[in-house]
Amino acid sequence: MDYVFEGLMDGTTDTGVPAAAELIALAEAAIARDTDRLERARTAVVKRLGPDAMIDAAAVIAGFDGITRIADATGIPLEPPRAADTVDLRARLAIDRFTLAKW
Repeated sequence: MDYVFEGLMDGTTDTGVPAAAELIALAEAAIARDTDRLERARTAVVKRLGPDAMIDAAAVIAGFDGITRIADATGIPLEPPRAADTVDLRARLAIDRFTLAKW
C-alpha cells in the first residue's frame, strides 16, 4: 500500500490509512496522558475498527513511546545505513527538526 506520510505531519493530508484521524487522536491522547481525551479516542477507534484493533493500536503506541524514550535517554543515534535510506523521507517530513528541539 502507498501511504502519504506528510499527512502525519501536516494533519490535513489524507494518509491513506483507514481511520487515521481516530488513530492519531488515540496516540496524541495517550502521549498527553489526558484521560478524558483517551477515553473518547479509545471509544472512537473501537467504533471504527473494533476492540482488537484498538488494543493493537494501544500496544503500538506504548511500545513506540517506550522504545523512543530508551533511545533518547541513552543517546542511541540513527544507524548510518538507516540514516542514508531515509534522507529524502526525513527531509520531506522535516523529522530532523525534532532532534534539534531536544537540545
